[in-house]
Amino acid sequence: MTLGFFNHSDCSFHNMGEGHPESPARMGAILKRLNSSGLLTNELNSELLQFQATPISKKLLELAHDKSYIDFIYNNAPSSGFFELDPDTRMNTDSLSAALLSAGAAINAVDLIFEGKITSAFCATRPPGHHAERNKAMGFCFFNNVAIAAIYARQKYNLERVAILDFDVHHGNGTQEILQDKQGFLFCSTFEHPLYPNSGTESHPKHIINSPLSANTGSKEFRATIERDWLPALHQYKPQMIFVSAGFDAHIEDQISRIELDESDYRWISQQIKDIAEHYSSGRIVSTLEGGYSIDALGRSVVTFIKGLTKSL
Repeated sequence: MTLGFFNHSDCSFHNMGEGHPESPARMGAILKRLNSSGLLTNELNSELLQFQATPISKKLLELAHDKSYIDFIYNNAPSSGFFELDPDTRMNTDSLSAALLSAGAAINAVDLIFEGKITSAFCATRPPGHHAERNKAMGFCFFNNVAIAAIYARQKYNLERVAILDFDVHHGNGTQEILQDKQGFLFCSTFEHPLYPNSGTESHPKHIINSPLSANTGSKEFRATIERDWLPALHQYKPQMIFVSAGFDAHIEDQISRIELDESDYRWISQQIKDIAEHYSSGRIVSTLEGGYSIDALGRSVVTFIKGLTKSL
Protein backbone atom coordinates (compact mmCIF):
# COMPACT_ATOMS: atom_id res chain seq x y z
CA MET A 1 0.00 0.00 0.00
CA THR A 2 1.36 3.43 -1.00
CA LEU A 3 -0.07 6.35 0.96
CA GLY A 4 0.06 9.90 -0.38
CA PHE A 5 0.70 12.72 2.10
CA PHE A 6 -0.71 16.06 0.93
CA ASN A 7 0.34 19.44 2.30
CA HIS A 8 0.57 23.07 1.15
CA SER A 9 2.61 26.02 2.32
CA ASP A 10 -0.28 28.51 2.32
CA CYS A 11 -1.77 26.80 5.35
CA SER A 12 1.10 28.24 7.37
CA PHE A 13 -0.11 31.79 6.69
CA HIS A 14 -3.86 31.34 7.19
CA ASN A 15 -4.81 32.28 10.73
CA MET A 16 -7.84 33.58 12.60
CA GLY A 17 -6.06 35.75 15.11
CA GLU A 18 -3.67 35.53 18.04
CA GLY A 19 -4.51 32.74 20.45
CA HIS A 20 -6.96 31.00 18.11
CA PRO A 21 -6.68 27.20 18.49
CA GLU A 22 -6.86 26.54 14.73
CA SER A 23 -3.36 27.90 14.23
CA PRO A 24 -0.43 27.41 11.83
CA ALA A 25 1.40 25.64 14.66
CA ARG A 26 -0.76 22.60 13.97
CA MET A 27 0.93 22.00 10.61
CA GLY A 28 4.36 22.54 12.08
CA ALA A 29 3.73 19.90 14.72
CA ILE A 30 2.57 17.33 12.15
CA LEU A 31 5.48 17.93 9.79
CA LYS A 32 8.00 17.87 12.65
CA ARG A 33 6.73 14.50 13.85
CA LEU A 34 6.60 13.06 10.34
CA ASN A 35 10.12 14.20 9.56
CA SER A 36 11.51 12.78 12.79
CA SER A 37 9.67 9.50 12.13
CA GLY A 38 11.56 9.02 8.86
CA LEU A 39 8.32 8.38 6.96
CA LEU A 40 8.77 11.16 4.40
CA THR A 41 11.56 9.70 2.28
CA ASN A 42 9.93 10.09 -1.18
CA GLU A 43 11.91 7.05 -2.33
CA LEU A 44 10.22 5.03 -5.06
CA ASN A 45 9.79 2.04 -2.75
CA SER A 46 8.50 4.13 0.16
CA GLU A 47 5.06 3.44 1.57
CA LEU A 48 4.46 7.19 1.98
CA LEU A 49 4.97 9.76 -0.78
CA GLN A 50 4.63 13.52 -0.34
CA PHE A 51 2.63 15.75 -2.70
CA GLN A 52 1.87 19.46 -2.89
CA ALA A 53 -1.83 20.26 -3.13
CA THR A 54 -3.26 22.30 -5.99
CA PRO A 55 -6.28 24.62 -5.54
CA ILE A 56 -9.77 23.40 -6.27
CA SER A 57 -11.71 25.14 -9.03
CA LYS A 58 -14.58 27.41 -8.08
CA LYS A 59 -16.93 25.20 -10.11
CA LEU A 60 -16.06 22.05 -8.14
CA LEU A 61 -16.96 23.80 -4.89
CA GLU A 62 -20.54 23.75 -6.19
CA LEU A 63 -20.61 19.98 -5.66
CA ALA A 64 -21.32 20.71 -1.98
CA HIS A 65 -22.01 24.45 -1.75
CA ASP A 66 -24.43 26.88 -3.37
CA LYS A 67 -22.91 29.33 -5.85
CA SER A 68 -24.23 32.29 -3.85
CA TYR A 69 -22.33 31.13 -0.77
CA ILE A 70 -19.13 30.50 -2.72
CA ASP A 71 -19.37 34.01 -4.23
CA PHE A 72 -19.91 35.42 -0.73
CA ILE A 73 -16.67 33.83 0.50
CA TYR A 74 -14.73 35.03 -2.56
CA ASN A 75 -16.17 38.54 -2.39
CA ASN A 76 -15.40 38.97 1.30
CA ALA A 77 -11.85 37.61 1.32
CA PRO A 78 -10.01 40.53 2.93
CA SER A 79 -7.08 42.39 1.36
CA SER A 80 -5.99 43.30 4.88
CA GLY A 81 -7.01 42.39 8.41
CA PHE A 82 -9.82 39.94 9.07
CA PHE A 83 -13.37 39.25 7.90
CA GLU A 84 -15.55 37.54 10.53
CA LEU A 85 -17.92 34.80 9.36
CA ASP A 86 -19.00 33.74 12.84
CA PRO A 87 -17.57 34.33 16.34
CA ASP A 88 -15.10 31.44 15.88
CA THR A 89 -14.38 31.66 12.15
CA ARG A 90 -12.48 34.50 10.50
CA MET A 91 -10.64 34.96 7.21
CA ASN A 92 -7.33 36.75 6.84
CA THR A 93 -5.59 37.63 3.57
CA ASP A 94 -4.37 34.04 3.07
CA SER A 95 -7.49 32.15 4.19
CA LEU A 96 -9.22 31.83 0.81
CA SER A 97 -6.06 30.53 -0.84
CA ALA A 98 -5.56 28.03 1.98
CA ALA A 99 -9.20 26.91 1.85
CA LEU A 100 -9.01 26.31 -1.92
CA LEU A 101 -5.83 24.28 -1.47
CA SER A 102 -7.30 22.33 1.43
CA ALA A 103 -10.31 21.29 -0.67
CA GLY A 104 -8.03 20.78 -3.66
CA ALA A 105 -5.82 18.34 -1.77
CA ALA A 106 -8.73 15.93 -1.29
CA ILE A 107 -9.59 16.17 -5.01
CA ASN A 108 -5.91 15.59 -5.92
CA ALA A 109 -5.90 12.52 -3.68
CA VAL A 110 -8.98 11.04 -5.35
CA ASP A 111 -7.52 11.46 -8.83
CA LEU A 112 -4.12 10.00 -7.92
CA ILE A 113 -5.78 6.98 -6.34
CA PHE A 114 -7.80 6.25 -9.47
CA GLU A 115 -4.75 6.88 -11.65
CA GLY A 116 -3.05 4.10 -9.70
CA LYS A 117 -0.24 6.30 -8.35
CA ILE A 118 -1.19 5.86 -4.69
CA THR A 119 -3.57 3.57 -2.81
CA SER A 120 -4.72 5.95 -0.09
CA ALA A 121 -4.00 9.46 1.16
CA PHE A 122 -3.78 11.70 4.19
CA CYS A 123 -4.40 15.41 3.59
CA ALA A 124 -2.61 17.41 6.29
CA THR A 125 -4.19 20.69 5.32
CA ARG A 126 -6.07 23.53 6.97
CA PRO A 127 -8.59 25.04 7.34
CA PRO A 128 -10.67 21.98 8.26
CA GLY A 129 -14.07 21.44 6.67
CA HIS A 130 -16.59 19.15 8.34
CA HIS A 131 -18.63 21.92 10.03
CA ALA A 132 -19.13 23.89 6.79
CA GLU A 133 -22.71 23.53 5.59
CA ARG A 134 -24.00 24.14 2.08
CA ASN A 135 -24.56 27.84 2.78
CA LYS A 136 -22.72 28.47 6.02
CA ALA A 137 -19.16 28.73 7.35
CA MET A 138 -18.77 27.74 10.99
CA GLY A 139 -16.50 26.00 13.46
CA PHE A 140 -13.24 27.13 11.78
CA CYS A 141 -14.48 25.70 8.43
CA PHE A 142 -15.15 27.46 5.08
CA PHE A 143 -15.61 24.66 2.53
CA ASN A 144 -16.49 21.05 3.34
CA ASN A 145 -13.39 19.31 2.01
CA VAL A 146 -14.49 15.74 2.68
CA ALA A 147 -18.03 16.15 1.31
CA ILE A 148 -16.77 17.83 -1.88
CA ALA A 149 -14.24 15.05 -2.48
CA ALA A 150 -16.73 12.27 -1.73
CA ILE A 151 -19.29 13.69 -4.16
CA TYR A 152 -16.56 14.26 -6.76
CA ALA A 153 -15.32 10.67 -6.49
CA ARG A 154 -18.79 9.21 -6.79
CA GLN A 155 -19.65 11.29 -9.86
CA LYS A 156 -16.35 11.19 -11.76
CA TYR A 157 -15.51 7.54 -11.12
CA ASN A 158 -19.05 6.15 -11.23
CA LEU A 159 -19.10 4.82 -7.69
CA GLU A 160 -22.37 3.53 -6.26
CA ARG A 161 -21.42 3.42 -2.57
CA VAL A 162 -19.15 5.87 -0.75
CA ALA A 163 -18.61 5.97 3.02
CA ILE A 164 -17.56 9.02 5.07
CA LEU A 165 -16.28 8.30 8.59
CA ASP A 166 -15.83 11.13 11.11
CA PHE A 167 -14.14 10.55 14.48
CA ASP A 168 -13.55 14.21 15.33
CA VAL A 169 -14.75 15.03 18.85
CA HIS A 170 -17.34 17.39 17.33
CA HIS A 171 -20.27 16.20 15.23
CA GLY A 172 -19.76 16.52 11.47
CA ASN A 173 -22.90 18.62 11.08
CA GLY A 174 -21.88 20.14 7.76
CA THR A 175 -21.12 16.80 6.15
CA GLN A 176 -24.45 15.43 7.36
CA GLU A 177 -26.36 18.48 6.11
CA ILE A 178 -24.79 18.23 2.65
CA LEU A 179 -25.16 14.45 2.25
CA GLN A 180 -28.34 13.55 4.10
CA ASP A 181 -30.58 13.97 1.04
CA LYS A 182 -28.15 12.35 -1.41
CA GLN A 183 -28.13 8.72 -2.50
CA GLY A 184 -25.00 6.60 -2.51
CA PHE A 185 -23.42 7.79 0.74
CA LEU A 186 -23.03 6.33 4.23
CA PHE A 187 -22.02 8.84 6.91
CA CYS A 188 -20.83 7.73 10.37
CA SER A 189 -19.87 10.20 13.09
CA THR A 190 -18.71 9.77 16.69
CA PHE A 191 -18.69 12.91 18.86
CA GLU A 192 -18.91 14.17 22.40
CA HIS A 193 -22.41 15.24 23.41
CA PRO A 194 -23.35 17.78 24.54
CA LEU A 195 -20.65 19.82 22.79
CA TYR A 196 -20.41 22.23 19.87
CA PRO A 197 -22.22 22.30 17.44
CA ASN A 198 -24.89 20.58 19.58
CA SER A 199 -26.21 18.48 16.72
CA GLY A 200 -26.33 14.82 15.77
CA THR A 201 -28.94 13.55 18.22
CA GLU A 202 -31.99 14.52 16.16
CA SER A 203 -33.76 12.05 13.88
CA HIS A 204 -31.98 11.39 10.60
CA PRO A 205 -32.08 9.08 7.54
CA LYS A 206 -30.87 5.49 7.84
CA HIS A 207 -27.65 6.20 5.92
CA ILE A 208 -26.60 8.65 8.68
CA ILE A 209 -25.14 6.88 11.74
CA ASN A 210 -24.50 9.21 14.65
CA SER A 211 -22.87 7.91 17.84
CA PRO A 212 -22.85 10.49 20.64
CA LEU A 213 -20.32 9.87 23.42
CA SER A 214 -20.61 11.14 26.96
CA ALA A 215 -17.88 13.24 28.55
CA ASN A 216 -14.91 11.25 29.90
CA THR A 217 -15.48 8.38 27.45
CA GLY A 218 -12.25 6.42 27.20
CA SER A 219 -10.66 3.90 24.85
CA LYS A 220 -12.81 0.94 25.84
CA GLU A 221 -16.14 2.70 25.31
CA PHE A 222 -14.96 4.43 22.12
CA ARG A 223 -13.79 1.19 20.50
CA ALA A 224 -16.95 -0.62 21.58
CA THR A 225 -19.03 2.11 19.93
CA ILE A 226 -17.14 1.74 16.63
CA GLU A 227 -17.54 -2.04 16.77
CA ARG A 228 -21.26 -1.75 17.56
CA ASP A 229 -22.28 1.08 15.19
CA TRP A 230 -19.74 1.53 12.40
CA LEU A 231 -18.29 -1.86 11.53
CA PRO A 232 -21.56 -3.78 11.00
CA ALA A 233 -22.92 -0.91 8.90
CA LEU A 234 -19.77 -0.80 6.79
CA HIS A 235 -19.76 -4.55 6.20
CA GLN A 236 -23.40 -4.35 5.14
CA TYR A 237 -22.84 -1.29 2.94
CA LYS A 238 -19.64 -2.53 1.24
CA PRO A 239 -18.25 0.92 0.31
CA GLN A 240 -16.28 1.27 -2.91
CA MET A 241 -14.30 4.15 -1.42
CA ILE A 242 -13.86 5.51 2.11
CA PHE A 243 -13.34 9.11 3.18
CA VAL A 244 -12.28 10.01 6.71
CA SER A 245 -12.75 13.25 8.62
CA ALA A 246 -9.72 12.71 10.82
CA GLY A 247 -10.06 14.90 13.89
CA PHE A 248 -7.70 14.31 16.81
CA ASP A 249 -9.32 16.61 19.38
CA ALA A 250 -10.72 13.67 21.37
CA HIS A 251 -7.18 13.11 22.67
CA ILE A 252 -6.91 13.17 26.46
CA GLU A 253 -4.38 16.03 26.24
CA ASP A 254 -6.73 18.22 24.16
CA GLN A 255 -8.46 20.78 26.34
CA ILE A 256 -11.19 21.48 23.79
CA SER A 257 -13.08 18.34 24.86
CA ARG A 258 -13.37 15.83 27.69
CA ILE A 259 -13.10 12.56 25.74
CA GLU A 260 -10.04 10.56 26.82
CA LEU A 261 -8.42 8.87 23.83
CA ASP A 262 -4.72 8.46 23.10
CA GLU A 263 -2.51 7.60 20.12
CA SER A 264 -3.23 3.89 20.39
CA ASP A 265 -6.90 4.56 19.68
CA TYR A 266 -6.06 6.42 16.48
CA ARG A 267 -3.85 3.57 15.30
CA TRP A 268 -6.62 1.12 16.16
CA ILE A 269 -9.30 3.01 14.23
CA SER A 270 -7.04 3.50 11.22
CA GLN A 271 -6.44 -0.24 11.14
CA GLN A 272 -10.18 -0.91 11.31
CA ILE A 273 -10.76 1.48 8.41
CA LYS A 274 -7.90 -0.04 6.42
CA ASP A 275 -9.30 -3.56 6.91
CA ILE A 276 -12.72 -2.47 5.61
CA ALA A 277 -11.11 -0.68 2.65
CA GLU A 278 -8.97 -3.65 1.70
CA HIS A 279 -12.01 -5.90 1.85
CA TYR A 280 -14.41 -3.77 -0.21
CA SER A 281 -12.66 -0.71 -1.64
CA SER A 282 -9.33 -1.94 -3.07
CA GLY A 283 -7.71 -0.04 -0.20
CA ARG A 284 -9.03 3.33 -1.39
CA ILE A 285 -9.06 5.79 1.56
CA VAL A 286 -8.80 9.58 1.60
CA SER A 287 -8.36 11.13 5.05
CA THR A 288 -8.68 14.88 5.60
CA LEU A 289 -7.46 16.63 8.74
CA GLU A 290 -10.16 18.14 10.92
CA GLY A 291 -9.56 19.06 14.59
CA GLY A 292 -6.73 18.51 17.04
CA TYR A 293 -5.50 21.45 19.10
CA SER A 294 -3.07 20.03 21.62
CA ILE A 295 -0.08 20.65 19.39
CA ASP A 296 2.24 17.88 20.53
CA ALA A 297 -0.55 15.31 20.85
CA LEU A 298 -1.73 16.21 17.33
CA GLY A 299 1.67 15.50 15.80
CA ARG A 300 1.98 12.17 17.59
CA SER A 301 -1.59 11.15 16.77
CA VAL A 302 -1.34 11.90 13.04
CA VAL A 303 1.87 9.88 12.70
CA THR A 304 0.30 6.99 14.59
CA PHE A 305 -2.85 7.14 12.45
CA ILE A 306 -0.78 7.13 9.25
CA LYS A 307 1.21 4.13 10.47
CA GLY A 308 -2.06 2.26 10.98
CA LEU A 309 -3.03 2.91 7.35
CA THR A 310 0.11 1.25 6.02
CA LYS A 311 0.96 -2.43 6.05
CA SER A 312 4.38 -2.53 7.63
CA LEU A 313 5.21 0.82 9.29
